[in-house]
Amino acid sequence: VQLQASGGGLVQAGGSLRLSCAASGLTFRLYNMGWFRQAPGKEREFVAAMSRSGGSTYYADSVKGRFKISRDNAKNTVYLQMNSLKPEDTAVYYCAAKYLSGSYSSVTPYDYWGQGTLVTVSS
Repeated sequence: VQLQASGGGLVQAGGSLRLSCAASGLTFRLYNMGWFRQAPGKEREFVAAMSRSGGSTYYADSVKGRFKISRDNAKNTVYLQMNSLKPEDTAVYYCAAKYLSGSYSSVTPYDYWGQGTLVTVSS
């Protein structure tokens, strides 16, 4: 199984980025997908998640109204649209896949993880 995250980069505060995570080696439509991030010296934290059908979405309070998760099951890809970026959004962003539903904001239940993509927001 591979989860390949991309789309990170350097952006000014207030700007936007769209992250992508392409999955292979698993039946993508059967997996719930999540995005997490980890800033230097901090623990990995939940950002957003989407159910396998795309019918349910979940967000951390810190990103609600600014970030949007979506998926394209035909392309085996999950996206994270990030708008109104703030310096505190700077982190390595990871995508993850979990087969079982529930506990979307916890790190442990996820079965597979991508390698991460760095997002840097300058003030």
